[in-house]
Amino acid sequence: MDYRTESSETLRNKCAACFRQFNRLEHLVEHMRTSYHSVHEPVCGICKKHCRSFESLREHLIGPLPKQECKNVFNNRGCRFCLAILDGPNARRLHQERCQMVSSATTGLNARLANLGVRESLTIDNTHTRDPQVVAIACKMVGGGSDGSLDLCGRVCIIDEYENIIFHAYVKPPIPVTSYRYETTGIRPEHLRDAIPLKQVQRKIQDFLCNGEPMWKIRPRGSRARILVGHGLDHDLDRLQVEYPAIMTRDTAKYPPLMKTSKLSNSLKYLTQAYLGYDIQIGIQDPYDDCVATMRLYMRMKSQAHKREDYPLASDPQNRNNYASWRQTELERMSPEEMLAISRSDYYCWCLDR
Repeated sequence: MDYRTESSETLRNKCAACFRQFNRLEHLVEHMRTSYHSVHEPVCGICKKHCRSFESLREHLIGPLPKQECKNVFNNRGCRFCLAILDGPNARRLHQERCQMVSSATTGLNARLANLGVRESLTIDNTHTRDPQVVAIACKMVGGGSDGSLDLCGRVCIIDEYENIIFHAYVKPPIPVTSYRYETTGIRPEHLRDAIPLKQVQRKIQDFLCNGEPMWKIRPRGSRARILVGHGLDHDLDRLQVEYPAIMTRDTAKYPPLMKTSKLSNSLKYLTQAYLGYDIQIGIQDPYDDCVATMRLYMRMKSQAHKREDYPLASDPQNRNNYASWRQTELERMSPEEMLAISRSDYYCWCLDR
């Protein structure tokens, strides 16, 4: 009898999301208060464990110390790119063929011409798509300063969600270039000699992103401003001297589900290889390839099948008191599943962009 009571109590103190076990109920409540579990976390398709990132889910399935039951099923029915569990080996094979992307190195004629020193007009091209609402940007940096370590934008590319080039140009930095970093950028002095000055590029990109909306008026919903996708956007926008609201940016370097278990950023090269199934940034690098990789990652994260209704963040005023200390007694009466139901994410899930 005592054993059954202890077993029941043990089950009651178990987190319904990550399955962590706690000796006391108040410890479980505190865990839920600080863990921000939600329906938007990556979830194991076998045991339904919530993971903070896809990297931790990958470790759970095929890492150095995986859960053996899940590993056995995943090896037979799991997609190594999106980590989904399929109905069987044949379904996995068909799914994985669709899930693995083809390298963008063989696409984008304009991007290939740019490698030869042919640059686009300063006029941003919208002929491929009707007023794109999501665009991706990438830059390649040359070096300035006495030792060439100061990053200066030497080339920039913008694409739409269908991977059409909207703008692709060499950029003339405002200070002298002391290192062209040719081995990775492919940029030579003649490419920048008659390139577009940074100030003109900055103004053109700023106007294009805002899309006629005053900066102070831009809102997450119902705004004409465009969603901007990239990797390390803070650095690229800083080098372009472009200001843009954080609520309209989607950065694959800072998106929690795409980060390491240590909460550090993964490189774009790694994310592309692990989640899209091909290699980039080999030899001379094209910003078009980086744009395509970040857009594909964004579209894959956006397509996640999560709860579709408006989902307030843990920091939103209407949601701030879900785990307030004055609710401690009420929270301790809840089951682990009920606690999970009122728990909210501490980041904006890109599935809500749909």
